[in-house]
Amino acid sequence: MLRRRPLRRFAVSLLFVVVGGGLWHLQERELRDSLVWMGVPEWQEPSLTGFHRVLRNDGFLVGWSDLRVNPLWASYRLQAVESPESGPRPAFRRDWRTLWPIGTNHYAGSGFDRGHLAPNYAIAAVHGRDAQHDTFYMSNMTPQRPDLNRRLWQRLEEVVMDHFVPRFGAVQVITGPIFPERFLDNVLNRVGFVEIPEAFYKIIVVPGERPRALAFVMPQGVRGDESLGDYLVSIDAIEARTGLDFFPRLPESAAKVLEGRVDTRGWGLEEVANRPGRFE
Repeated sequence: MLRRRPLRRFAVSLLFVVVGGGLWHLQERELRDSLVWMGVPEWQEPSLTGFHRVLRNDGFLVGWSDLRVNPLWASYRLQAVESPESGPRPAFRRDWRTLWPIGTNHYAGSGFDRGHLAPNYAIAAVHGRDAQHDTFYMSNMTPQRPDLNRRLWQRLEEVVMDHFVPRFGAVQVITGPIFPERFLDNVLNRVGFVEIPEAFYKIIVVPGERPRALAFVMPQGVRGDESLGDYLVSIDAIEARTGLDFFPRLPESAAKVLEGRVDTRGWGLEEVANRPGRFE
């Protein structure tokens, strides 16, 4: 009898671990699914450069690469709110979850801005103050040239929140950097530990039975005053340059329609494509 008691205790403890771990995994899956549409981005083919970890934040997910020391993608949902507003701009924060020590002044003197993927204003307006703080983790930053970050990219972020969201009620956004095709061609092009992208993509989807999407690719060397319409591409084109599959749960027939073409009908893009940014 005495020998059986430790075995029972072990069995009960193991049961709690298994059940608790299963409940945690289920809850984590539900939280992730609430921030994405048709699944977390996946790699078309396994590769060392494609390996990344999903970091869950308040209001958004980040696919973090310890090899490129960059977020490869950020995914978030935006919906219409009555009075969109954000609080005071928080301070940048180091993220303990990253393998390399990326400090808040890591980009100092480099000529690059700390470019947000999940945007400060939109995340704050929709998901609240705690989520706004999470957008200032260094794991949400990537090196962007000032004319891109402060002008053209900022204008696109503003159009998404102030034009597309009120127009459709809710949108799903996936955004991230694009690197040269060959890793070795860019391996030493870095700000400290952080690899410098050559361009950035943003995909905006209106979910539904007949989903619609717009996608953009913007290179680092823009002036900042160009028309947003100059940078329209298909989602297939972004998948070809990144190696990512953005909506892995989307049926193939629907994916062909959504991802294979550029269709601006119904978006009202022409109304806002040349609108000056908030800071211009």
